[in-house]
Order: sequence, then C-alpha cells, then structure tokens
Amino acid sequence: MSFSEFNRVKLNEALDFYNGKKRPNSNGDIPVYGGNGILDFCNDYNTEGDNIIIGRVGAYCGNVNYVRGKCWISDNAILTKSKNDFDSSFLYYVLVNENLHQHHIGSSQPLLTQGILKTIEINKPDYVEQKKIAKLLSSLDEKIEVNNQINKTLENMAQAIFKQWFVDFEFPNEDGEPYLSSGGEMVDSELGMIPKGWEVKGLDDIAEYLNGLAMQKFRPEENERSYPVLKIKELRQGATSSDSDICSMNIEKRYVVKDGDVIFSWSGSLLVDIWCGGFCGLNQHLFKVTSDKYEKWFYYYWTNYHLERFISIAKSKATTMGHINRKDLTDSKVVVPSEDIYIKATSFLKPILDRLTESKIESRQLNELRDTLLPKLMSGEIRVPLDSEGEAS
Repeated sequence: MSFSEFNRVKLNEALDFYNGKKRPNSNGDIPVYGGNGILDFCNDYNTEGDNIIIGRVGAYCGNVNYVRGKCWISDNAILTKSKNDFDSSFLYYVLVNENLHQHHIGSSQPLLTQGILKTIEINKPDYVEQKKIAKLLSSLDEKIEVNNQINKTLENMAQAIFKQWFVDFEFPNEDGEPYLSSGGEMVDSELGMIPKGWEVKGLDDIAEYLNGLAMQKFRPEENERSYPVLKIKELRQGATSSDSDICSMNIEKRYVVKDGDVIFSWSGSLLVDIWCGGFCGLNQHLFKVTSDKYEKWFYYYWTNYHLERFISIAKSKATTMGHINRKDLTDSKVVVPSEDIYIKATSFLKPILDRLTESKIESRQLNELRDTLLPKLMSGEIRVPLDSEGEAS
C-alpha cells in the first residue's frame, strides 16, 4: 500500500467523544486533567484505561495528552477513546500531528467543540501498521522522558552538593569529616563567618554577564544564512521553533549562543538555564554568562543561587517589565573557596553538569527526529517495515 492508498476517515469513525466534568471537591491521589496536563488531584475518577485528552478552551485549546489509567477529565477538556480497528497510541500521534488548535473558533477565547473535531479527516493505515508507527514514535518519547528524569536527578544532586559545600560549609575536611560541624576554622567577612582561606566577591567578579542585542536590527539579507533568535520565550521552552525570529549569521561571534552556554534572562520572566537548543543569536534582556577564571558549574550555580533574590528585586520595580541591573550583580555576593577545595568541588560538579548538558542535547535531537518522522509516518511518505505475513517487523 502506498501512502496515496491510505483510507481516509473522519475522527468520529476513529474515536468516541465525551465532555469533561467539573472536578470533585475532594483531595486524593487520582490526577485531574485539563487542557495542559495535570491540574490537581482528587479521590474519584470519570475514566480509566487508555485516554486521549484534548484541550477544549483557552490558551491550551487543542493540546493533546495521552494518559493510561484512572483519572478525572475536567470540564475544560474533551475525552476521547479509540474505537475498534484503531490503536489509541497511534491516534494520539495523529492528533498531535493534526495541530488541532488550527481548527478552533473564537479569537479572544479559542474554543474546540466535539462537532468540529468529529469532522476532521485523517489517514487510516491498517491496524498492524498503526501499532508499529506508534511503537516507533513512543520509543523516542520514552527515551526523552528517561532523559528528563535523569536530568532532574542530576540537577537535584548538584544543587545538594553545592549547598552542602558553599552555603552550609560542610565540605569534607582533610579527614573526610564535615568542615563546619567538625570545628573547621572560620573567619569573619561581610557575609558573616566563612572558612579560613576563602574570600567574598560579587557575581560580576567571577563571571562576565554579556547582554544581548536588539536582533531586529540584524535581520538577514535575502538568501543570507541565519540563526534563530534566542529570546525569553525560547529560553523558557528550551528550544527554538518555526515561529522564532531570525538574525544574520554575521553578528559578532560573542553574541552567538551554542549548546552548553549559561543563559540568564534578567528581565520579565527571570530564569537561569543551560541552553541546549543549538546555535542562536543572543537577544537583548538575556545575559550570556561566561568566565575566563572559573569553571561553568561555579558561575552557573552561584547565579542560580541568587535567582530568587533577583526575582524579588524585579517584582519590586514599578515598571511594566520587572528587571534587575548590573549593580544587583555586584551586590550579589559569592564565597570563593581555597584552591584545593575548588579543585575538589570541580571534580564532583563538573562531570554532573557535563552529563546533564549531554542529556539535554540528546533530548533535543530526539525531539527533532520525532517531529521530522511524525508527519511523514502519518502521511505514509515513510513506511514502517512489515514482514511477509503483514506483521510489524
């Protein structure tokens, strides 16, 4: 069967549709799903088994979630269940590929109805091929989820080590005992008592905080190669997209962001992250953080340590877009350890941060592979291999 020979069916031939209901006024451990995933937990459920959940209204109109097991579907979502001859996981990817938001009605309050959804036409491979397509795509999603869990564990581990060593001063002494609680010598400083041989500096003493450019001034010429522009939105979602702005590749090299760079948005939504979304142009309102003197882990975790304070400063400013300024970097103090402790800390924290970065890059590549395969598999342009009996190989 070629892709042009796929049968075409309407979604109401593939799925049963049900409206969500107002969530119970109870607490529990059963997840309550809205248009963008879990909203809360309760002690009752209105569906179980394989559930495909579609955002019905508002900002998450058209979002699709696939959930196995008992859950409660709220009234801002639509529940769907696969019919005979259709694989639930396959239909989930069909709906993701369909970009359901494009079918909404209303502008100020986007809305999807069962009536709209039921008339959408999709391709229908035979059941065996549906299963094989779903298995291929879900294997990529499962690996991404494993990476996400690894990253969470690594980040928690690194944060715990950083706090133990540089906030609580319980790094191991020469005998392997916690320094402070074992009577390690402390001296007075502007931050209070710190270990002897350590010193206090400002954030901008340990790293350079390079502000980005107004990239609208650096649009590419016709047929000129370009970078996507890294703005706060892209930093928050961890990736660029087809609707990201672009800039010329002829910008100064120092304003080019690459995988592994520390990026700090200092205006609007303040956050600090390791960028792993590929080459970009650094937009204004973002700092690229680098250092010639210290390893990445040192200035990354110290910047992140002060993030809550920076958020408070930004909120206190009477402007439409809260921000910090360079004086706030200077006023944010860090403790710089003795050389031997810095070397020991590097031996623990650098490998963790390197592994975390590698995992995030791999997840991005898997995302890109899945997003490339998805429309081609759904259209039949790429076919999954079947054996001579018509079974998925």
